[in-house]
Amino acid sequence: DIRYVIDLGLIRRDEAGLHIANDMYREIIPRELTTIFQLNLESTFRPAWYMAPNGSLDMSQLLTGFQQFFREHSESWLERFDYKEAGPQLLLQAFLQRVVNGGGRIDREYGLGRRRTDLLVIWPFDGGVQRVVIETKLRRGVLRRTLQQGVEQMWGYMDRCGAHEGHLVIFDRDADKAWEEKIFMRDETYRGKTVTVWGM
Repeated sequence: DIRYVIDLGLIRRDEAGLHIANDMYREIIPRELTTIFQLNLESTFRPAWYMAPNGSLDMSQLLTGFQQFFREHSESWLERFDYKEAGPQLLLQAFLQRVVNGGGRIDREYGLGRRRTDLLVIWPFDGGVQRVVIETKLRRGVLRRTLQQGVEQMWGYMDRCGAHEGHLVIFDRDADKAWEEKIFMRDETYRGKTVTVWGM
């Protein structure tokens, strides 16, 4: 399968590992993988519920909505993905695609083999351009270590992108844990930047 998609030019391999081949494919491949989910989500949520009065995105409202959606529906939705490990990240990307459809855009930076995806949400509004970094991680082992690594990575990504808002989404796929143990939201500060951490 990997050789085939390399031969098609969809991905490339270098000393750092596998990468999606170009910017166009970085946008198209996740959209294609999540098209059905995007269409189903459009009928589930009204577009205006995640907008702040000034026209910017209310990311807390948006991610709280996703957190509840993920809690209620993740098991049935994730079973539909061929790629179970990437399922939570792809579902979040499908959920956030409404941002692109509403006039913004999402830049994606993939950490293939590193269990993460960085998203830069760019939303123009009357007050300027909102830049929000979202990083996803799969929880493996101790939460504190996942948090520390994620917040440090977020700081670097926020600094590089000039973003003032950052969200770290940690997916805990332990089926033996109750949702009450997985669901949380809290702020972490690292080198003067605040990152909102979402557990689910």
